[in-house]
Amino acid sequence: MSIKFYQLSACSSCQNALKFLDAKKIKVHKIEITETPPSISELKKMIKHLEKQGGSFKNLFNTSGVQYRELKMAVQLKNGLSEKEALEILSKNGKLVKRPFVLSDDVGFVGFKEEFWKKLLLP
Repeated sequence: MSIKFYQLSACSSCQNALKFLDAKKIKVHKIEITETPPSISELKKMIKHLEKQGGSFKNLFNTSGVQYRELKMAVQLKNGLSEKEALEILSKNGKLVKRPFVLSDDVGFVGFKEEFWKKLLLP
């Protein structure tokens, strides 16, 4: 299985996720998320995966990031920011996207939770 792995090189969660994937011999195509954020179509694909997991487009946001606070994204989301508007913002600003952002034809998830990843990635 080969997957797209959007990362921030200095992100410890991304580094831990890469170690996990490497140990499982899963090939990844690493993409620096601040240089090349996920496209709107990739974000839409991720939303479908997140919805199967009980989430929504709101789970795409890196809520602990500086830009999330500076742009008052929590307030915007609370005040009814639409999915379409959110995707426009996220596709232009990789720092707002929760990472790692992992996507293939079969799986999609954000953030690194080892037990969850094992369930989705390993037979």
